[in-house]
Amino acid sequence: MYIFGLQKLTLLDYPDHLAATLFLSGCNFRCPFCHNSGLVLHENYENADPDDLFSEDEIFDFLKKRVGMLDGVCISGGEPSLHRELPGLISRIRDLGYEVKLDTNGSCPDMLRELLDGHLLDYVAMDIKAGRKAYRTVAGLGESAEASETGSENGQSLLEKIQRSIDMIRNSRISYEFRTTVVKGLHTEEDFEDIARWLAGSQRYYLQSFRDCDTILLPDHSFSAFSEEEMLRFLSIVKKTIPNASLRGMEP
Repeated sequence: MYIFGLQKLTLLDYPDHLAATLFLSGCNFRCPFCHNSGLVLHENYENADPDDLFSEDEIFDFLKKRVGMLDGVCISGGEPSLHRELPGLISRIRDLGYEVKLDTNGSCPDMLRELLDGHLLDYVAMDIKAGRKAYRTVAGLGESAEASETGSENGQSLLEKIQRSIDMIRNSRISYEFRTTVVKGLHTEEDFEDIARWLAGSQRYYLQSFRDCDTILLPDHSFSAFSEEEMLRFLSIVKKTIPNASLRGMEP
C-alpha cells in the first residue's frame, strides 16, 4: 500500500494532539469545491509522480522515530475507507502507541463498522456535505436524492449509508465531530435547518468556511465564502439543537 501524502506535523487536524497526517488517494465523491483534487482523481498509483508516494516502510520508519514526540496520526484523503488495507494500516500505527483519527465522508459504513468494532479508532471526523435534499448534488453525484448506487453494498442508497455511519459514530464511545464546508453557490439556509434536525444532540459540529485555492476540483467555479454575518446566522440555526456547534476556518 502506498500513501499519497505525509504531513509530518499538524496542530490542527487532530484536536488537542500533536499529530502527523497521512493522505490516502481516491474518492467516491466528486464534491466540486474539494481542495484535494489531486488525491480525489488518483484512483490508482500507476500514473502518480513517485515523489508524491510513500511506501508503508517509509511511513513507519518516520513514525517510529517520532514515538514520544507525536501523540496521534490523522488518516485523511481522498476517502480512506475505500481502502481494504485500512484496518491493517491502523493496527500497525496503534501498535506503536499512537492514537488514530479518521477523516471520512461516511459513505462506507461497513468499513467504519469494522474499524469501530476492532477498537481501531480514537476519533472520527465525518463530513456532512449538505442537508439531505441536496446531498447528492453537493457531493457531485447528481441531483436525485432517491437514486440508488449501482452495485452498492446491499443496494443501499447514498443517504442510507450516510445515516448508518452517523448512527454508528453517535453510538460509539469515542470522540467525534461532524462538519460542513459551507460554500456560497451550493448551500442555503434550508441546508442548516435540516442539518439541525438531522444531527440534533451530536457531540460536536463545525461550520467550516470555504477557501478558494488552485487545487479546487471544479477549476472554473463561481463559489465563494459566506460573510461572517451569514455564517453566524447559520450557526445560530444549528446551535438550537447542537449546543456545541461552532465556526472553524473563518478569516481573522
